[in-house]
Amino acid sequence: MANHQSAIKRARQNEKRRLRNRSLRSAYRTEIKKFMALISENKIEEAQKSLPGIHKAIDKAHTKGIIKKENASRKKSRMTILLNKTAAQA
Repeated sequence: MANHQSAIKRARQNEKRRLRNRSLRSAYRTEIKKFMALISENKIEEAQKSLPGIHKAIDKAHTKGIIKKENASRKKSRMTILLNKTAAQA
């Protein structure tokens, strides 16, 4: 356990940040899972409506440092490509 005042404060900060990071990571993963479920059920219109929400969640995770810029960009790109490919087949 931390003994110094600064170490105690740092432990408190780390715990708050860990919880915030966990919440944001969970939020963007949940959005992606919902999107993938819509795609697998061929609900193209609903998936198109949810895509901006996914991009927002991924961008927020990137802004807060949960995922890196390239990772966020790749995820957004793959979601868009998947939607376009599924829409073209339908």
